[in-house]
Amino acid sequence: MDKTQFLIAVSLALFSLGLLGVIVRRNVLVMLMCMELMLNGVNLSLVTFAQQSDTLSGAVLVFLTFVVATAEIALAIPIVLLLVRAKQTLDLDAYSDLKG
Repeated sequence: MDKTQFLIAVSLALFSLGLLGVIVRRNVLVMLMCMELMLNGVNLSLVTFAQQSDTLSGAVLVFLTFVVATAEIALAIPIVLLLVRAKQTLDLDAYSDLKG
């Protein structure tokens, strides 16, 4: 197994672990962390393919996803904290009345 295959396998494992966490867990903060784990798996595969093809496009995409993920977390954490203050729980099922 060469380096590229190993990095793609690690990327797949990170994404799968994050997806499993989003599906199985009902805690909102844990689900946010698992989504970030999925995003890191995608970023690792982008960097791996960019390194393999000797281009900078993958690195630019990873930088863009880091910026978007930072903005997403900067918005998601305060929203979750406000919801927790209102409902006094982190369980996702308690927020079913927010469906529009």
